Amino acid sequence: MSAEERTPAEEAREALRAARAGASGEPAEGSADGLAQGVAPDTRPGELARAGEAARAGEAARAALRAAVAARREGEAAPEEADAGPEEPAAPAAPRPNPTGPRPGDAAREALRAARQEADRAERRPRKTTRRPAPAPAEDRSAPAQAARDMRNFLSTAFRMPDTADDDPGADTRPGTDTPQPPAEHAPTPPAPGTTGTRTPGHPAPPHHPSSMASPHRDSELRRTFPPFAPRPEPQDFATTWWGQAWVDALEHTALDVNRLARGRGYADAGHVDAITVTPGLVLAYVRGSRPRPYRVQLRLRRLSDEDWERLLEAAVDSPADIAALLDKELPHTLADLGLPLLPGPGDLIPQCSCPDSGRPCKHAAALCYQTARLLDADPFVLLLLRGRGERELLDTLSRRSAASAARAARERGPAARPGVRASEALAGRPLPPLPAPQPAPAHPEAPPAYPAAPGGPDPFALDQLATDAAARAHALLTTGRDPVGGLTLWQDAVRLAAARPGSGLTAATRSLYATLAAAVDRTPAELARAVAAWRQGGLAGLAVLEEPWDPPAGRFDRARPLLLAADLPAFRPWRNHLTHPAGHAQLRLGQDGLWYAYESEPGQEDWWPRGAPDLDPVSALTTLDIPDTL
Repeated sequence: MSAEERTPAEEAREALRAARAGASGEPAEGSADGLAQGVAPDTRPGELARAGEAARAGEAARAALRAAVAARREGEAAPEEADAGPEEPAAPAAPRPNPTGPRPGDAAREALRAARQEADRAERRPRKTTRRPAPAPAEDRSAPAQAARDMRNFLSTAFRMPDTADDDPGADTRPGTDTPQPPAEHAPTPPAPGTTGTRTPGHPAPPHHPSSMASPHRDSELRRTFPPFAPRPEPQDFATTWWGQAWVDALEHTALDVNRLARGRGYADAGHVDAITVTPGLVLAYVRGSRPRPYRVQLRLRRLSDEDWERLLEAAVDSPADIAALLDKELPHTLADLGLPLLPGPGDLIPQCSCPDSGRPCKHAAALCYQTARLLDADPFVLLLLRGRGERELLDTLSRRSAASAARAARERGPAARPGVRASEALAGRPLPPLPAPQPAPAHPEAPPAYPAAPGGPDPFALDQLATDAAARAHALLTTGRDPVGGLTLWQDAVRLAAARPGSGLTAATRSLYATLAAAVDRTPAELARAVAAWRQGGLAGLAVLEEPWDPPAGRFDRARPLLLAADLPAFRPWRNHLTHPAGHAQLRLGQDGLWYAYESEPGQEDWWPRGAPDLDPVSALTTLDIPDTL
């Protein structure tokens, strides 16, 4: 390979191999040739020898870098003849690296990586015990300074971006460029696992960029970050509300080149706009162009003054409909018609982009404007934030002012006049007219209306029974002045309600009613059914006869037994107020009202149920039973 074809990286590697060969005492392959062709004439062999004797990776790397820097200097400046050593032709100037070829930074990294690998291999080999001569003090002091200078000179141009004709400003004005074109070069495929990371000279390492350059974790009341919009397969309108369309009109009436607007719409539809950050007076986003690195785009909008905000808040407080519209994410027309610069007009949007295009706006700023219109469509508080106030601050201020306005209006109105006449005026020494005569009571309570049945609703018959009972009690209270059932206990009232149900026998509806009432008073349905029979026999007195045995005084109870014997009945067995037939199937009970109540049971079962109607004559009370033959 000739000296003209050598690159700085190859020269650095040749110098490094020569340094390592000098340290081990063995000639390295190609070292002499490399020194003759790749090292600058002003590089002294003694420096490389001392670097090899030190056997340290840092010194070897610095020596390699110095050799590369010297070669680069010789390529840029005119070659000079060496003033010492054998007469040899000077190395020709190295050609300037191609922008698409390996960059100097890659060459430096490759040289450092090779130096570290050589140092590791040297440490693993057995070391010789030869003593190295100490370097001269003057050289020790000058070597670090020289290395630092060489490194600064080398790095000054090592990481320069390649020159591309990427965003040609004149391309925006040419027709047929509405759709953004992808970059011409694609990043190379990363190496498979297990392969070395050394890249060929024709494939430089692609730059690494994060997926998004936004910082949503820094959001606050006055900073909101919105995720990027997804690409749209077909072009659509960017604004559907009147305030969003006003934003788009402000952009399009400001632009001087419709082609840039068309390309901006294409960028927005293709999803080239990254996450959008909105702060008071500023919209910020990164927009991808045809270069790998996105451009930083800003839109500036003047914030409202405190006086303007005062007018806007007062107008909103005076109109509750405007507050309701804001809560529904709508911007009322009345707020925009106050004469305040709430919506931007032509020239109010000030774009700023890091691209080389001098158009105002450029296609990147136009894309950000169109995507911002979509944000305004979804939430008009984004526009209010751009004008200087956050959503929470606005809502809190409107809430406080609305409450204060309502309280102030209430104080100004004063207490409302209440209808009627004051008591002092009504009783101020004037004769009162007599009370009107009461209305005549109806002859009987009227029937309640019919209640239709509903799925899952109450039983219409039960409702009818309760309404009928309430009407009867009200009629009795109206005509007599007293409630006939007001003094009943819960159990007695439950028995009364069950006994008042029309019909006889235990039907399905009756069983349901008995079960409900019995559960309410902690009794069984059988006990309730027996009590209902006693209530139907004699009312409250009949229920007392069923449940409360007592000791009657001498007189009527004693005269009942001779009367039963005179009627050809056997002698009844007395017990307290009970007279029981010897066969055990009939019984007479004397109530405290002086009436005899007949009971019936299965012989020997002692399961007594009220039968018939009460009577003053014990014989008549028995004859009302339907079992005269068994007596």
